[in-house]
Amino acid sequence: MTRVFNITVDCADPPALAGFWSQVLGMEVGEVPDEAHGFVAVLPGSPNWLFLKVPEAKTAKNRMHVDLDCADLDAERARLEGLGARFVHEKQEFGVHWMTFQDPEGNEFCTARHG
Repeated sequence: MTRVFNITVDCADPPALAGFWSQVLGMEVGEVPDEAHGFVAVLPGSPNWLFLKVPEAKTAKNRMHVDLDCADLDAERARLEGLGARFVHEKQEFGVHWMTFQDPEGNEFCTARHG
């Protein structure tokens, strides 16, 4: 049996993106496990979030993304945009109302109000 240990995000600036996601999720940035290789542990826990420095830029839509839940989509949109996220679109499908955003490096994620 396996379990999710890390959510790893390739990026150009690991400390900056780690800071963005720590604010989005309300958690502290953790230790830098290996600064020489350019990755940063952001949200130590289960799973950890790691941000890995890579030389290439993002070029296409994510094939996998994170879905977040919130109580007030409009308030969350304002908060996320204030942190540096870019609003992409809003939809209501499959009984769920959600908004799609991009983080400062263009990685897509969604925030939804369930129920």
